[in-house]
Amino acid sequence: MQYRKLGSAQIDVSRVCLGSMTWGCQNSQADADAQLDYALAQGVNFIDTAEMYAVPPTADTYGATERIIGNWLSRNPAKRKELVLASKMAGSGLAYIRGGGMMTPSTLVQAVDASLTRLQTDYIDLYQLHWPNRVSPHFGKHRTGRIEFSDVDAAEQTEQILGLLQALDSCVKAGKIRFCGLSNETPWGISQYLQLSQQHRLPRMVSIQNEFSLLHTKDWPYLIEQCVHENIAYLPWSPLAGGALTGKYLGGARPSGSRWSMLQRHGLFRDTPESNNAIAAFVELATAHRLNPATLALAWVNQVDGVTSTIIGATSIAQLQQNIAAFAEPLTATLQGDITQFLQQHPAAF
Repeated sequence: MQYRKLGSAQIDVSRVCLGSMTWGCQNSQADADAQLDYALAQGVNFIDTAEMYAVPPTADTYGATERIIGNWLSRNPAKRKELVLASKMAGSGLAYIRGGGMMTPSTLVQAVDASLTRLQTDYIDLYQLHWPNRVSPHFGKHRTGRIEFSDVDAAEQTEQILGLLQALDSCVKAGKIRFCGLSNETPWGISQYLQLSQQHRLPRMVSIQNEFSLLHTKDWPYLIEQCVHENIAYLPWSPLAGGALTGKYLGGARPSGSRWSMLQRHGLFRDTPESNNAIAAFVELATAHRLNPATLALAWVNQVDGVTSTIIGATSIAQLQQNIAAFAEPLTATLQGDITQFLQQHPAAF
């Protein structure tokens, strides 16, 4: 296993980050225990969760994943110091989470305390804001004209960001969290957090996790360039585009128990004619190189300049084994060239 520094936090995290959002919905406590044990045995030390999980999110499964991790930690207390444990605070939009309201300084402290209780730990290594209070161009909202940026009150948003940073600062000083990060943010949002943390001597964001895959490369090059030069760890989520890059959904297939067979909060926005054409071409490309499509998709993300650690998820040990093994797969010059051509032909699949 290879490791990288978590941005300016200067702590080592594995190039593979074990995502956990299926735990409590598609996976049981026993499944999660097995995944954690296997991942740690392979050198994975970075675990990502969120108060909102399991996914698809529901009131019944809210907090389930953190509780599952907490149950495992309670039985493996010596393992806690070996882990970099990350969680996230949900933003607005889910009525069963703090009435669906936006993130505020007071609700942030409440969310941290509740996560600590569910996780059965005294501290969270990396605490992230799951999505901003304003509407951001993520979850399928990145097409030109989909969002009117001029409708946003930038001064109001900046004031809210300052309040959240001050609340994070209080949690850091109390020893509840070690480092702070972002998720589903933009270069403008990153810049506001960095400027305000410097001006007011508040915690500096050390990471950001955004969706990134061969079907969804919108963060390259501009946001990733900023991450590299500002020393912010870039953590791709959904590197398989919600499982689509495996090819298992081609032709309208919906395997029983798979994610796309379930109700999705944002709909199946990755399921477009363009993405299906791109996936078919990618599966053909991987087959021509005698590689499993999932293996190739993960190996490609891993070698992108600026990527610190890739968040993977699995619903079985077999999938987890295959996914972790992908990070040791070298990409030849010929294969790199074929992928470059693929990206030129399918630049914006969804």
